Amino acid sequence: MSFIDQKFNSLAGKKALIPFMTAGFPKPDMTVPMMHYLVENGADIIELGMPFSDPMADGPVIQKASEKAIQQGVNLVQTLQMVSQFRQDNQHTPVVLMGYLNPVESMGYEKFVNSAAGAGVNGVLLVDSPPEESAELQSHLKKHQLEQIFLVAPTTSEARKKFICQQAGGFIYYVALKGVTGAADLNPEIVNQEIKQLKQYTALPIAVGFGVKDAASAVAVAAQADAVVIGSALIQQLLGCQDKHSAKKAISDFMRPIRLALDSL
Repeated sequence: MSFIDQKFNSLAGKKALIPFMTAGFPKPDMTVPMMHYLVENGADIIELGMPFSDPMADGPVIQKASEKAIQQGVNLVQTLQMVSQFRQDNQHTPVVLMGYLNPVESMGYEKFVNSAAGAGVNGVLLVDSPPEESAELQSHLKKHQLEQIFLVAPTTSEARKKFICQQAGGFIYYVALKGVTGAADLNPEIVNQEIKQLKQYTALPIAVGFGVKDAASAVAVAAQADAVVIGSALIQQLLGCQDKHSAKKAISDFMRPIRLALDSL
């Protein structure tokens, strides 16, 4: 049983809250403290973005965060170092690296997975690495019980949903709307219908992301989902933070109402 599996089992039906943050944003030395602040304010799993120059699935907010991190010299190696530093004081919160295939291929699959496992990473979500093209990467991930998280979109065919569910580990990430992260408003009724149907193909937990912005939208999509992912809205709150103290307040003010709302379900 993987670390992510253990986390969901320990929740005993409680909805998981998965915040996304970009490594190195707003400042590199703020990343690890902010990861701890997220946990203090109810994060069950942390999705940590690997800065990349062409984040095609991300909207302008996360694109800006990635650009700023790169400008400050943050790369994949430093991102892994941040996870390792986080693990010095936290051994119970799963960390999923989210990003794109290019930096991973540049490092090499085996070296990347060995380094990620050594740092304390528990899963990876690579937007442009579909299951049909992930056999080599998965062969290395399985050696270390690291999960590869796959996306299911509103446009995904039924046959492909089944295939993705067969290949995925950890949880299924359901993209709640067409477009990039932080895009248009959600239609919770449609999202919940899609998730209910998706559960026919898998026993894995299903997390909903893209368009979840606050407590109300989190609760709305959590009716059928096992977890909610919040990224752009959180990054937006951090845009003006210049130090750990301001980031801590921003995270608390944003995360706490969402955690309380999910716990009320």
